[in-house]
Amino acid sequence: MIRSIRTCFIAMMFAAAGSAHAEPGDYGFWTTLGNLISPPSANNPVTAGQTQGMYPLTPDNPSFNDGFDPGDYNSWQKVDVPISSGAMCGNGSPFKFFVYRVPDTSNTLFYFEGGGACWDYESCSGQAGIRGARNPNGIPDNYVQNINLLDFQNSSNLATAAVSPLIYTHHPYNQFKTGEWNLVYVPYCTGDIYVGDKTEIYEDPTGQNPDLVWHHNGLRNVQSVVSWVKNNLQKPKQMVAAGCSAGSIGALLNYSKLRQDMAVDYGYLIDDSGPLYKAPLNSNDIDSYPSAPLHNEVLSSWTSFTPGDTTAVNPINMLASITPGFDRNELASLYSGLSAKFPGDRLGMTHFLADGNFSSYSYERFHPDIYNDPDADSRLNKLRQKWQHDTHNNLIPLLEQTPNWSYYFPMYRNFNESHCTTILDLEYGEIAEHGLVLRDFLNNVVNYQGGAPMRAYESDQVSDFENNNNWFYDLVGGLL
Repeated sequence: MIRSIRTCFIAMMFAAAGSAHAEPGDYGFWTTLGNLISPPSANNPVTAGQTQGMYPLTPDNPSFNDGFDPGDYNSWQKVDVPISSGAMCGNGSPFKFFVYRVPDTSNTLFYFEGGGACWDYESCSGQAGIRGARNPNGIPDNYVQNINLLDFQNSSNLATAAVSPLIYTHHPYNQFKTGEWNLVYVPYCTGDIYVGDKTEIYEDPTGQNPDLVWHHNGLRNVQSVVSWVKNNLQKPKQMVAAGCSAGSIGALLNYSKLRQDMAVDYGYLIDDSGPLYKAPLNSNDIDSYPSAPLHNEVLSSWTSFTPGDTTAVNPINMLASITPGFDRNELASLYSGLSAKFPGDRLGMTHFLADGNFSSYSYERFHPDIYNDPDADSRLNKLRQKWQHDTHNNLIPLLEQTPNWSYYFPMYRNFNESHCTTILDLEYGEIAEHGLVLRDFLNNVVNYQGGAPMRAYESDQVSDFENNNNWFYDLVGGLL
């Protein structure tokens, strides 16, 4: 009871304080009070039409106990998913996700968790460490219920606590407005950037362990999340799909269907360090298109897609069927496809030009000159050269051809291999030569009032590597 009274008081204070700056989707004081007393029911449930076609949504199942309490506001809740939805983790364990509900707005952020990818025994079993799949053993029940960036005694919590001010409610020094929205945290446990639909059997190359049966089931997991949100929460006025790394490319690849199924008034996409570079699947020119080998490898591992077969049920054919202009031979055609399908939405790309993490996934195992280089610094420099080639030649021109893609590419941050601009905090993401900071980009994208897209990249190859050390980054990085 004490907690309920305190929650009510805090929510009303926020509603009253924010009334002068209300945005579409925000509730007033009395509606917020009413929501606390009687939580609003869903007003946008899955329709009969949405239960048809490739990767359909699922109707509400009142007999299944998902564990969610509609009146438990301002805390993370685990939501269990029925096996009948088709959702599961890579190891076959039940899939679950997490929701943070607030009483004073309908606006909602879908955050796709980052954490690598896998397409062989070592990376899917967990033996490859940070270069493998996240959560190879499934998702713990208390996975995100203790998000506290300053809880240094619980180092296992920091990986989630440090995720992003985008989802960190009341971030201690870098609050962003989406952290005060309804939050849907989509965990990552399939190693397939949320787009897989294929079960693989991976053999242990040492012959010492049994074969690994792995379910690249990410796409069906996302459909289970979207189905639940529609069947249980209020329809948002504003919706953001976002993520970092594998989560950001997952948000990108799922946006067409997610945005279509949610049918919100204002849609935003923040892709942080998960680019789809131009790389025709039928091209052998890996100097011009360094990401082509990666694209071919993951499609064969994670999907049953076969060039020329346009009717089979697989993620690529699904994307093509709902996204006019998407070319099955060119995954990066999704940028123009999304822009044309949702011309009023605001779409944004960001990453560091010195990223040493996603670039490693993209090139190291596919380019012998990098893989066989014995010098770590030399390998990193080669990775960065290909990454910057891809950014400037195989990404920026695609975004420039659209009216509503923003991009923001600073050079370097001395944290997490300079990977992901929006994790932990929003610091050291400035582009000084243009007088911009990362928050300018985020405010440009998540902006219901519209405006011209922000497009900026850093050309200075020196200054970001100087005076870029932060004791807090060192502390958190050492505990992770």
